[in-house]
Amino acid sequence: MLSTAVFPGSFDPITIGHHGIILRGLDLFETIIIAIGSNADKKSFFSLESRMQMISLLYDDQPRIQVEVFSGLTIDFCRSHGVRFLLRGLRTSADFEYERVVAHANRKLYPDIETVFLLAAPEHSYISSSLVKEILAYGGDASSFLPPGLKLDACLPGK
Repeated sequence: MLSTAVFPGSFDPITIGHHGIILRGLDLFETIIIAIGSNADKKSFFSLESRMQMISLLYDDQPRIQVEVFSGLTIDFCRSHGVRFLLRGLRTSADFEYERVVAHANRKLYPDIETVFLLAAPEHSYISSSLVKEILAYGGDASSFLPPGLKLDACLPGK
């Protein structure tokens, strides 16, 4: 088993697809750091604090999962934590092309980093945070797109 991987993203919100990648990642890595990216220039549906709270509560009973917030380059976060592995999920060929470019750039900037790709489960391959946000924005029930046990209600904007 490999030591630690960083699973970076905005997780706005975390989806059942992310959750599947994280759980499968635990078969490969001793520890997974869910690194929630902070981007002041990007308008988020959920506040950074809400995302941190939701994800921390979701994995509260899992000592091998840590949740942290970061800003800046993902590889700088990895370097500062002594982490050599990035965990990334792929849903589509477009995801692969984008992630391939980023992985090559990361290796150029931080030669010790290795990106590990896991394919999303087929039943989750169409689910994105953008889809979930749209459903929620119109008052729809997005529960089937979210990890079981996610405490979303208290974190919805306006609550």
